[in-house]
Amino acid sequence: MRFGWRAISGPVLTAATLLLAILLDRFIPTPSPAPLLVGLAALAGALSGLASAITSAAVAVIGAALFFLSRHGIPPSAADLVRLGLLAITAAGTAAITGLMRERLLGSFAAERRSHATAARLSAALDQIDIGVVLLDAETRAEFINRAFRDYFAVPDEIADGKPPFIALMYHGRDTGAFELPEDELGTFIAQRMEMVRTGDATPINIALRNGEVLRFVCAALPDGGRMLSYTPVTDLVRHTDAPSRADYYRSLRDPAGRKLIRYLRVAE
Repeated sequence: MRFGWRAISGPVLTAATLLLAILLDRFIPTPSPAPLLVGLAALAGALSGLASAITSAAVAVIGAALFFLSRHGIPPSAADLVRLGLLAITAAGTAAITGLMRERLLGSFAAERRSHATAARLSAALDQIDIGVVLLDAETRAEFINRAFRDYFAVPDEIADGKPPFIALMYHGRDTGAFELPEDELGTFIAQRMEMVRTGDATPINIALRNGEVLRFVCAALPDGGRMLSYTPVTDLVRHTDAPSRADYYRSLRDPAGRKLIRYLRVAE
């Protein structure tokens, strides 16, 4: 037991209460302080834990014996011994329950703090990589969106931090023109991505962006029913087989003004 005001407050209050009861009983009839002593044992357990609570319970039992002895001037009677036994059992049980509950709660709080610290470190680490990461819950709402994904699809922080559903992220990409697809293909594309997320299809696909980047999308099903979506930049890997002599031509296909030629770019990739 660590000594401090929390640790000693329970035993000190218990002893002070007993002394006050003994002094008052010399002048006026004073009822048994047993209920108050049990409450003080509980208070000691809540403030400092099991050791302080047990100490307070022991002080309460010894002090109660002295209280009865000072009242009668003779050894405690059988009835007094019964009351002392009940006080000892009640005070010890109360002390044990409150002390153990406090230790369990403190352990839970410490584990929660460690969990939050680990989550914060992991979040900070994921914000440093160039792979877009989105964590979805079982209802496909985004619980976490890292910095790379926000940058790739120009998602404002106020939207990303508001835990939007995945369909809202897809529509945001459509509305901002992030995808390098004809307008009449966007609806089908979004529907296919939603179906992949719903079923947990882990088949990797490449997603071309209007700025010329290519991201490899993979959906991983999580044990709790959620999904982890990753968007890995693979622009160099996808385009390394392009014929150097036609580099300017392929670049022209990425120009939004030439979107009618997008199918040729798909063939080249």
